[in-house]
Amino acid sequence: MRISILVLSLCLISTSSLFAQSGYYEDAYRFSLVKPAGSARIMGVGGTQWSLGGDVSNIAGNPAGLGFFRSSEGSVSLGYSDWGVETTYLGQDRNYNTTNFSLPNVSFVIANPKGEFDRGSFKGGSFGISIQRIANFNTEYGYFSDQLGETSIIDFYLQDANGFPENQVANFGLTGMAYNTYQINPRLDSNGNAIVGEYEPINGFIAPFQDENVTQEGSSSQITFAYGANFNYKLFIGGSLGIRSLNYSSRKIYNEEFPEGPLINTNLQENLFINGGGVNVNLGVIYKPIDYLNFGFTLQTPTWYALNDEYNASMLANYDNYTYEPEDIVLGQVEDFTDVFISSYSLNTPLKIGGGATVFLGKNGFLSADVDWVDYSAARLNSNDFDEGPDNLEIRNLYGSTINFRFGAEYRINNFRLRGGYGHYGDPIANSDYDRSSQQITGGLGVKLNKFNIDFALVNDKFNTLYSSYQVLDAQGSNIGPITEIRNNIINGVLTIGLSF
Repeated sequence: MRISILVLSLCLISTSSLFAQSGYYEDAYRFSLVKPAGSARIMGVGGTQWSLGGDVSNIAGNPAGLGFFRSSEGSVSLGYSDWGVETTYLGQDRNYNTTNFSLPNVSFVIANPKGEFDRGSFKGGSFGISIQRIANFNTEYGYFSDQLGETSIIDFYLQDANGFPENQVANFGLTGMAYNTYQINPRLDSNGNAIVGEYEPINGFIAPFQDENVTQEGSSSQITFAYGANFNYKLFIGGSLGIRSLNYSSRKIYNEEFPEGPLINTNLQENLFINGGGVNVNLGVIYKPIDYLNFGFTLQTPTWYALNDEYNASMLANYDNYTYEPEDIVLGQVEDFTDVFISSYSLNTPLKIGGGATVFLGKNGFLSADVDWVDYSAARLNSNDFDEGPDNLEIRNLYGSTINFRFGAEYRINNFRLRGGYGHYGDPIANSDYDRSSQQITGGLGVKLNKFNIDFALVNDKFNTLYSSYQVLDAQGSNIGPITEIRNNIINGVLTIGLSF
């Protein structure tokens, strides 16, 4: 079980006095956030796909769109991602950049249409299978300050330890490690005896220089099996089963350097590894009242994940050969390590409801728009290895529902296609005065030659977050710990090659 305290904050973390401190609620959002993806054609029009049929992206998007296929098709997509991050802490900026190559989509559709004059309302359908990358976790961020911070992580340790006897504090996760490395010590009375439940920093209340580096890696992919049926070329109904796999890792290195002794500097490193899988079901309908108009609707169930994680931490404190008199010990370099904590838990992500419309401009192209609703506060955790109650409470209190919308257009010039789109994804944090919404601008082009097509898309995704290295509360209960603003700018390039047969 992990003891995460240095966290990518959409909020401030909740802590307890055990190794199993809260932090799993972050997984609920991190692994629930899935933006529409697929072929370069769909990405080029802003990811709109709830009402637009006849694309391999329908397999994992709206499976009803498979009913539009009149011939079988196979496609493969190649992807490149450049994730730029700019951070600001105490007015100081720092830039990071992470690049990644991927195979974001491989799809195969087997069409089995009936003849145009066959009797009955059922006009055939198509079966599809795809392997799609649905999330990319590869990024790096942090900060480096040449100005003294306003607080120290030692202030957090002191607040966490306050009121508890030494024999308990020694087992308080990171706070226990700080106690074992002498960063916090019992306060002594006039007779030199320890005052139960009171602690003080070995350096006194001296502000340090601070820096941190966070590296995240991993991705989530889904294998989808789908079928879409055609009824009288007016009503299209489909369903799919998705099987997800997930791998995520995080390494956080936090340092403090003090301008005065006896404590010279400290280092804290945390390592977290998560892997597992899940399943979901997707149902969709597309209705075509007239030839140039489609309406679409989708219902995507929660993904039911079974996840495993491993966590460990190490702490180091360097002293200038300081004699700690209560124990008559000379302090130089002092280290402490946790065991490797392993836990298993289940995560149910929120369901998604979406709808859209597409207007066809004859043979000149189309206009398409989507809207969907997700309530991130509906995610739930369950485990036999730790008490998930505090995390589920944090999920309900912290997160809210979002309304996301996208629109896009395609214009055809003979065999060529020009595309563009825009997407807006709402802020998942309820009652926040900081905007964490995401904006996407997309563009693309393609060419179709007989049974062969090639498409290319560029997607620019921008969003901001806040990062809190640790939490220190003032008398009013407000956090006065360090807050870093993180501005993300992601550019994705997707190239899709398709063949009909």
